[in-house]
Amino acid sequence: MGALALSHTAWLAAALAGAGACTGILAGLFGVGGGTVIVPVLYEVFQLYGVPDDVLMPLCVGTSLAVIVPTSISSFTGHYRKGAVDIRVLRMWAFPIVVGVLGGVYAASVAKPIVFKSVFIIVCMFLAVRLLAGKDTWQLGKVLPGTTAMAGYGLVIGSSASLMGIGGGLVANVVLTLYRFPIHAAIATASGVGLLVSIPSALGYVFAGWNHPGLPPLSLGYVSLIGFALLTPLSVMTVRYGVALAHQMPKRQMEIALSLYLILISVRFVASL
Repeated sequence: MGALALSHTAWLAAALAGAGACTGILAGLFGVGGGTVIVPVLYEVFQLYGVPDDVLMPLCVGTSLAVIVPTSISSFTGHYRKGAVDIRVLRMWAFPIVVGVLGGVYAASVAKPIVFKSVFIIVCMFLAVRLLAGKDTWQLGKVLPGTTAMAGYGLVIGSSASLMGIGGGLVANVVLTLYRFPIHAAIATASGVGLLVSIPSALGYVFAGWNHPGLPPLSLGYVSLIGFALLTPLSVMTVRYGVALAHQMPKRQMEIALSLYLILISVRFVASL
């Protein structure tokens, strides 16, 4: 039993460290928080360790959002230094995104596990189809819409991100490109969305899960401190490589790579339903 437990622990550490490295690269490359990597890995790890079903997905999502905080800071800083971030867009989205996040966290506190998985699958598949099609004719306008429409998008970004455990950069990316926003500028600006989403979301999951029965040791509400400690260092260290790659890689290659990954993750969660 001791050897088995030791091997499981080693696998846990290796899987989380690897996910952390992938998270940092994705954060820099696509302007995303990396939750699409973190949540599936945490799901497998926590399931292996017998975390009860009623806290499994909230714990994955909350831990993912906590890791996204430092990763988003690093990603945003890297893109901002290259002058690619549109601060005007972030100012328009700041308040509605936070409101959406709070609504998503509240829904998470009362939702069943299937809700988390369903939202994850639907949003990932939509984004994957949009990216894989690569249709520049798929547009909602030639310029960004007015304040009301942008506020609506902000609410959707915040609520879906807080339910999925992602930084919101993926959804923000698609919204911006549907209005003919250049892909590299969209990625850079989306990196700032991760900050707007992850900080209030992580705090919300801490309070929502406070003293909840069934949580594993060293959990702060729905945030696993062990998971956070293993994921964060490599994710922050590898962000700069993703940022550099994002400003070198052709648009179409970036779209195909991200879409294929999203399809793979969606299929995995469909299988678990």
